[in-house]
Amino acid sequence: MPAPSLLPPDASLSPRAPGAVVLMLHGGAQHGLQEVGPRSASLWRTGRMRDVLEPRLAEHGVATYLLRYAVRGWNEGAGPEPSPVPDARWALGELACEHPGAPVVLLGHSMGGRTSVRVADHPAVVGVVGLAPWLEPGDPIGALAGRHLLLGHGSRDKITSARATRAYAERARPVAASAEFTDLGRLGHYMLARQDTWNRFALDAVLEVLARSADRTAQE
Repeated sequence: MPAPSLLPPDASLSPRAPGAVVLMLHGGAQHGLQEVGPRSASLWRTGRMRDVLEPRLAEHGVATYLLRYAVRGWNEGAGPEPSPVPDARWALGELACEHPGAPVVLLGHSMGGRTSVRVADHPAVVGVVGLAPWLEPGDPIGALAGRHLLLGHGSRDKITSARATRAYAERARPVAASAEFTDLGRLGHYMLARQDTWNRFALDAVLEVLARSADRTAQE
Protein backbone atom coordinates (compact mmCIF):
# COMPACT_ATOMS: atom_id res chain seq x y z
CA MET A 1 0.00 0.00 0.00
CA PRO A 2 1.26 3.54 -0.72
CA ALA A 3 2.38 5.53 2.29
CA PRO A 4 2.89 9.25 2.84
CA SER A 5 6.34 10.69 3.24
CA LEU A 6 7.72 13.85 4.77
CA LEU A 7 10.31 15.63 2.65
CA PRO A 8 12.73 17.28 5.09
CA PRO A 9 14.42 20.68 4.82
CA ASP A 10 17.74 21.16 3.09
CA ALA A 11 20.24 20.57 5.88
CA SER A 12 22.50 23.29 4.51
CA LEU A 13 19.73 25.88 4.82
CA SER A 14 17.55 24.84 7.72
CA PRO A 15 18.31 26.12 11.23
CA ARG A 16 19.52 23.39 13.57
CA ALA A 17 17.02 24.36 16.25
CA PRO A 18 14.18 26.07 14.37
CA GLY A 19 11.94 28.44 16.22
CA ALA A 20 9.01 27.43 14.01
CA VAL A 21 8.07 24.97 11.30
CA VAL A 22 6.12 25.28 8.05
CA LEU A 23 4.42 22.17 6.70
CA MET A 24 3.57 22.51 3.01
CA LEU A 25 0.68 20.45 1.61
CA HIS A 26 0.28 20.05 -2.15
CA GLY A 27 -2.87 19.77 -4.24
CA GLY A 28 -4.54 16.73 -5.70
CA ALA A 29 -7.75 15.53 -7.31
CA GLN A 30 -11.30 14.89 -6.22
CA HIS A 31 -10.85 11.16 -6.74
CA GLY A 32 -7.81 8.98 -7.25
CA LEU A 33 -6.13 6.09 -5.48
CA GLN A 34 -2.97 6.25 -7.57
CA GLU A 35 0.24 6.68 -5.60
CA VAL A 36 1.69 10.19 -5.58
CA GLY A 37 4.95 9.67 -7.40
CA PRO A 38 7.90 11.96 -8.08
CA ARG A 39 6.31 13.06 -11.36
CA SER A 40 3.16 14.38 -9.69
CA ALA A 41 2.45 17.86 -11.10
CA SER A 42 0.80 18.95 -7.85
CA LEU A 43 3.77 17.86 -5.77
CA TRP A 44 6.18 19.46 -8.26
CA ARG A 45 4.41 22.83 -8.16
CA THR A 46 4.47 22.99 -4.38
CA GLY A 47 8.06 21.78 -4.39
CA ARG A 48 9.04 24.66 -6.66
CA MET A 49 7.49 27.09 -4.22
CA ARG A 50 9.37 25.45 -1.37
CA ASP A 51 12.64 25.92 -3.24
CA VAL A 52 11.99 29.66 -3.20
CA LEU A 53 10.55 29.99 0.30
CA GLU A 54 12.89 27.70 2.21
CA PRO A 55 16.01 29.93 2.27
CA ARG A 56 13.90 33.01 3.02
CA LEU A 57 12.10 31.30 5.89
CA ALA A 58 15.37 29.89 7.21
CA GLU A 59 16.55 33.48 7.68
CA HIS A 60 13.72 33.80 10.20
CA GLY A 61 14.61 30.56 11.97
CA VAL A 62 11.85 28.56 10.29
CA ALA A 63 12.28 25.02 8.95
CA THR A 64 10.23 24.02 5.90
CA TYR A 65 8.85 20.53 5.29
CA LEU A 66 6.76 19.18 2.40
CA LEU A 67 4.26 16.35 2.82
CA ARG A 68 3.81 13.90 -0.05
CA TYR A 69 0.43 12.21 0.30
CA ALA A 70 0.05 8.47 -0.15
CA VAL A 71 -2.53 8.81 -2.93
CA ARG A 72 -3.54 11.68 -5.20
CA GLY A 73 -7.28 11.98 -4.42
CA TRP A 74 -9.45 13.51 -1.73
CA ASN A 75 -11.67 10.41 -1.93
CA GLU A 76 -14.57 11.52 0.25
CA GLY A 77 -16.32 8.48 1.72
CA ALA A 78 -13.56 6.02 0.91
CA GLY A 79 -12.55 5.87 4.57
CA PRO A 80 -13.26 7.46 7.95
CA GLU A 81 -11.61 10.67 6.69
CA PRO A 82 -10.68 11.93 3.22
CA SER A 83 -7.41 10.36 2.09
CA PRO A 84 -4.93 13.24 2.71
CA VAL A 85 -6.28 14.07 6.18
CA PRO A 86 -4.73 11.12 8.07
CA ASP A 87 -1.53 11.69 6.09
CA ALA A 88 -1.38 15.27 7.40
CA ARG A 89 -2.12 14.13 10.95
CA TRP A 90 0.72 11.64 10.69
CA ALA A 91 3.08 14.36 9.44
CA LEU A 92 2.16 16.67 12.30
CA GLY A 93 2.88 13.89 14.75
CA GLU A 94 6.31 13.39 13.19
CA LEU A 95 7.07 17.11 13.38
CA ALA A 96 5.96 17.30 17.02
CA CYS A 97 8.51 14.59 17.83
CA GLU A 98 11.26 16.14 15.73
CA HIS A 99 10.70 19.72 16.93
CA PRO A 100 8.88 19.58 20.27
CA GLY A 101 7.31 22.88 21.24
CA ALA A 102 7.86 24.54 17.85
CA PRO A 103 4.78 26.28 16.42
CA VAL A 104 3.64 24.95 13.05
CA VAL A 105 2.06 26.87 10.18
CA LEU A 106 0.24 24.81 7.56
CA LEU A 107 0.75 26.13 4.02
CA GLY A 108 -1.56 24.39 1.59
CA HIS A 109 -2.38 24.78 -2.09
CA SER A 110 -5.76 23.68 -3.46
CA MET A 111 -6.56 20.29 -1.83
CA GLY A 112 -3.71 21.03 0.56
CA GLY A 113 -5.64 24.04 1.82
CA ARG A 114 -8.74 21.92 2.36
CA THR A 115 -6.67 19.35 4.22
CA SER A 116 -5.02 22.03 6.36
CA VAL A 117 -8.27 23.38 7.81
CA ARG A 118 -9.24 19.83 8.84
CA VAL A 119 -6.07 19.21 10.85
CA ALA A 120 -5.47 22.69 12.29
CA ASP A 121 -6.62 21.47 15.69
CA HIS A 122 -3.28 19.73 16.28
CA PRO A 123 -1.74 21.33 19.41
CA ALA A 124 1.36 22.51 17.54
CA VAL A 125 -0.56 24.32 14.78
CA VAL A 126 -0.91 28.09 15.18
CA GLY A 127 -2.40 28.88 11.80
CA VAL A 128 -3.20 28.04 8.21
CA VAL A 129 -2.20 29.77 5.00
CA GLY A 130 -4.28 28.67 2.02
CA LEU A 131 -3.31 29.26 -1.63
CA ALA A 132 -6.26 28.95 -4.03
CA PRO A 133 -7.74 26.47 -1.56
CA TRP A 134 -10.45 24.01 -2.48
CA LEU A 135 -13.13 24.83 0.06
CA GLU A 136 -16.79 23.82 -0.03
CA PRO A 137 -19.78 25.36 1.82
CA GLY A 138 -20.08 22.34 4.12
CA ASP A 139 -16.43 22.18 5.14
CA PRO A 140 -16.01 22.38 8.93
CA ILE A 141 -14.46 25.33 10.74
CA GLY A 142 -14.14 23.89 14.24
CA ALA A 143 -10.49 22.85 13.88
CA LEU A 144 -9.57 26.53 13.40
CA ALA A 145 -10.62 27.55 16.89
CA GLY A 146 -7.91 29.86 18.25
CA ARG A 147 -5.83 29.60 15.05
CA HIS A 148 -5.04 32.23 12.44
CA LEU A 149 -6.35 31.77 8.91
CA LEU A 150 -5.00 33.67 5.91
CA LEU A 151 -6.39 32.73 2.49
CA GLY A 152 -5.32 34.03 -0.92
CA HIS A 153 -7.14 33.41 -4.18
CA GLY A 154 -7.01 34.75 -7.73
CA SER A 155 -10.08 35.93 -9.63
CA ARG A 156 -9.24 33.92 -12.79
CA ASP A 157 -9.21 30.56 -11.02
CA LYS A 158 -11.47 28.12 -12.89
CA ILE A 159 -10.56 25.08 -10.78
CA THR A 160 -11.46 26.26 -7.28
CA SER A 161 -13.72 29.13 -6.26
CA ALA A 162 -12.43 32.43 -4.92
CA ARG A 163 -15.99 33.23 -3.85
CA ALA A 164 -16.16 30.03 -1.81
CA THR A 165 -12.80 30.87 -0.23
CA ARG A 166 -14.02 34.32 0.81
CA ALA A 167 -17.22 32.81 2.22
CA TYR A 168 -15.24 30.25 4.20
CA ALA A 169 -13.06 32.97 5.75
CA GLU A 170 -16.17 34.88 6.78
CA ARG A 171 -17.71 31.75 8.27
CA ALA A 172 -14.52 30.93 10.19
CA ARG A 173 -14.12 34.41 11.66
CA PRO A 174 -16.21 33.81 14.81
CA VAL A 175 -14.11 30.81 15.88
CA ALA A 176 -10.63 31.58 14.53
CA ALA A 177 -8.15 33.91 16.22
CA SER A 178 -8.23 35.79 12.90
CA ALA A 179 -9.54 34.96 9.45
CA GLU A 180 -8.74 36.96 6.34
CA PHE A 181 -9.24 36.66 2.60
CA THR A 182 -6.87 38.33 0.14
CA ASP A 183 -7.82 38.89 -3.48
CA LEU A 184 -4.64 38.15 -5.43
CA GLY A 185 -5.93 39.72 -8.61
CA ARG A 186 -6.12 38.11 -12.03
CA LEU A 187 -4.38 34.87 -11.15
CA GLY A 188 -5.35 31.34 -12.13
CA HIS A 189 -5.09 28.18 -10.08
CA TYR A 190 -1.80 26.46 -10.76
CA MET A 191 0.70 29.02 -9.42
CA LEU A 192 2.67 28.94 -12.68
CA ALA A 193 1.94 32.47 -13.89
CA ARG A 194 3.23 35.36 -11.77
CA GLN A 195 4.98 33.01 -9.40
CA ASP A 196 6.52 35.97 -7.58
CA THR A 197 3.03 37.06 -6.46
CA TRP A 198 2.22 33.62 -5.09
CA ASN A 199 5.58 33.31 -3.37
CA ARG A 200 5.39 36.77 -1.85
CA PHE A 201 1.90 36.18 -0.48
CA ALA A 202 2.87 32.78 0.94
CA LEU A 203 6.01 34.12 2.62
CA ASP A 204 4.33 37.22 4.05
CA ALA A 205 1.31 35.25 5.25
CA VAL A 206 3.38 32.60 7.03
CA LEU A 207 5.44 35.24 8.82
CA GLU A 208 2.28 37.16 9.69
CA VAL A 209 0.71 34.06 11.25
CA LEU A 210 3.84 33.48 13.33
CA ALA A 211 3.97 37.12 14.43
CA ARG A 212 0.31 37.13 15.44
CA SER A 213 0.74 33.88 17.33
CA ALA A 214 3.78 35.23 19.18
CA ASP A 215 1.91 38.42 20.10
CA ARG A 216 -1.01 36.43 21.42
CA THR A 217 1.26 34.18 23.48
CA ALA A 218 3.01 37.19 24.96
CA GLN A 219 -0.33 38.67 26.03
CA GLU A 220 -1.50 35.50 27.76
